[in-house]
Amino acid sequence: MADGDPGAGGAVRAIGLGPRSVAALVLITVIGVFAFGWPLLADSASGLAHSQDAPWLFAALLPLLVAVVVATIADAGLDAKAVAMLGVLAAVGAALRPLGAGTAGLEPMFFLMVLSGRVLGPGFGFVLGSVTMFASALLTGGVGPWMPFQMLAMGWFTMGAGLLPGARRLRGRAELLMLAGYGCVAAFAYGTVMNLQGWTYIGGLSTGISFHPGDAVGANLTRFFAYCAATSLGWDLGRAAVTVVLTLVVGPTLLKALRRATRRAAFDAEGGFDAEGGFDAKGGFDAKAAFDVATEPGVQAVPGAGPDRSGPAAGPATAAE
Repeated sequence: MADGDPGAGGAVRAIGLGPRSVAALVLITVIGVFAFGWPLLADSASGLAHSQDAPWLFAALLPLLVAVVVATIADAGLDAKAVAMLGVLAAVGAALRPLGAGTAGLEPMFFLMVLSGRVLGPGFGFVLGSVTMFASALLTGGVGPWMPFQMLAMGWFTMGAGLLPGARRLRGRAELLMLAGYGCVAAFAYGTVMNLQGWTYIGGLSTGISFHPGDAVGANLTRFFAYCAATSLGWDLGRAAVTVVLTLVVGPTLLKALRRATRRAAFDAEGGFDAEGGFDAKGGFDAKAAFDVATEPGVQAVPGAGPDRSGPAAGPATAAE
């Protein structure tokens, strides 16, 4: 299941990308792009560009997110160790989010998603990003019609880190600079994508940067980028700066810790029961050897003690005493 080399310090990926995982990710990406962008194509007379239609779309997105998780488990065999690591990282990410929420876009959870996606791969990354955003929404009370879009965007954000080149060989300063650069660009991309989700629902304000249903796509996109520059550029800049700084400062230590954890977890190792070959490197139990020891002459079975090989077996005289 793992496609890295633990002994060489490679990135052991807890969740690989099998055929069903790839198909599910492609499907949800296509539908997700449509979900974010369909108001730009809607006719003003069709009624599709109204915010009251959004809950139906959210109801369709949530099962698709679950489908990605199920497909990934089916392909990669998500075991208890991978589930435990997923839960720990999602809990840490959810706990980090409230530390900067509401303060100039300072969101420290993004750097953790970048580093986790890098070490654990794109499949794990997408699931981790989505689950973390869901958990943080429950923790902070941020549950609303925007939550499935946040889960999608964070899943893409974390998956992108797992798709960066050099997962097996690139290390050191070059890797950190690449991750910091990705975190910077992706932080702006995340903010822009989430702006697109919310901007279409506040149309009707009759300003020069408002969404106008039914207008040409080019005209609406021009207003959209003006809206981003006027309303969220500062937040995106703060998010990107924090991600870059934390990646460069904490990144070396956290990357080593994550890679050490994947090696020790040995997601691809399987213990076995070996009735003939004895205890092996995988911790198998040797029933034959245990039986031979128990029946060997001169070995006494004493409750709570090991075999006694210090002398011959007790004879009749000893028994009479």
